[in-house]
Amino acid sequence: MTQDRLTVLSRLPETLARPLEEMIVDPKFSATFNAQQVEHLIHVSGLDAVTLAQHLLPLAAIYAYTPVSDFQVGAIVRGKSGALYLGANIEFSGVSLGQTIHAEQAAIAHAWMSGESKLSDIIIDTPPCGHCRQFMNELSGVEGLRITLPSQATKKLNDYLPEAFGPVTMGMQIRFMDPQTHQIHADGTDPLQQQAVKALNKSYAPYSEALSGVAIELINQQIYLGAYAENAAFNPSLPPLQVALIQLIMNGYLFSDIKRVVLAETKNQTVTHQDTTRSVLQKIAPHIQLDYIEV
Repeated sequence: MTQDRLTVLSRLPETLARPLEEMIVDPKFSATFNAQQVEHLIHVSGLDAVTLAQHLLPLAAIYAYTPVSDFQVGAIVRGKSGALYLGANIEFSGVSLGQTIHAEQAAIAHAWMSGESKLSDIIIDTPPCGHCRQFMNELSGVEGLRITLPSQATKKLNDYLPEAFGPVTMGMQIRFMDPQTHQIHADGTDPLQQQAVKALNKSYAPYSEALSGVAIELINQQIYLGAYAENAAFNPSLPPLQVALIQLIMNGYLFSDIKRVVLAETKNQTVTHQDTTRSVLQKIAPHIQLDYIEV
């Protein structure tokens, strides 16, 4: 992947490529440019934040994992903090296409799990599909979310999704990316199970109230978390495993790096991710046995 990044840089203006290289060759680079880095890149390149992100879209696309379509898509979101978060489409060979992660979803979930509570912009190469428009409609502050495509005027989501059905229709007060305080606790001392419950507590599930979280431990002991992100239309919902896998991939790791996975869910809930999590894991990491707990 490092070579892919450098190839992308070779196609950028030198004033942007040189400072970018210093950032992306860092072993700790997580497909994120924090607010300070963004301001520096703006200063040296003379670009505004959104135009800068448009230049970075090819960098986002190299994170795509597409064994089914072989079609790579990149997306970038700008958080309330000013940071830029990259995302890319992720597919799973041998698994229902309903488990696929769209690039916009990946970028949004990446920002969410990194601590952002609101987004100001989403920058993409092509108009968002209906699935992603519905997914974005769930966001906190979506009324102000700006969507930018190449050579087009920036628009709001309402321009792409008029007469929308979503949380407002359902009378929901809390929105996706709003801070959650579920305060669910787990018995026992298993550290990875505790991390899965931590992810569960970040869940956005106002319709089913089925809280769930995943913790993935890698061979190098790095841990990535994923929380359930529900949608009023249900189908665009992101399961917790997929959200955790987004973090894994955007940090440059492979499915073969997975050592252990824990799924935590609340008891007696109307929705469970247990079977689908197992089936996806069997395809991407067949050596892994899912560790499941109810709290």
